[in-house]
Amino acid sequence: QVEVVESGGGLVQAGGSLRLTCAVNGRTFSRYGLAWFRQATGKAREFVAALARNGGIAYADFVNGRFTISRDNAKKAVFLEMNDLKPEDAAVYYCAIKSGAILTTPPYSRSEEYDYWGQGTEVTVSS
Repeated sequence: QVEVVESGGGLVQAGGSLRLTCAVNGRTFSRYGLAWFRQATGKAREFVAALARNGGIAYADFVNGRFTISRDNAKKAVFLEMNDLKPEDAAVYYCAIKSGAILTTPPYSRSEEYDYWGQGTEVTVSS
């Protein structure tokens, strides 16, 4: 069983920055595929960013260079650095883990590819 806990959400003004952290309690963290998704009130969950085991990265189009996903295998953590936040970025952000990733596994954007999820951390952006 893999435990996933997000933190770092909060209230920020438009144009501000936040850094989300996802702590993962798993024995083989360095082998995991990682991703961030988000869900705004009344909307479907959507892909934000993914980081494959081999270092491959994918971002949603709306990120447009504002967000950066990264990992620290020693700390068993994945991060989402978010800059130039907009009111439309307000959502609950979820960390997702793909435990069965192999070296050729790409950074998937489909939520169905991920096995473990956290409870989410809420981001609010004031205009």
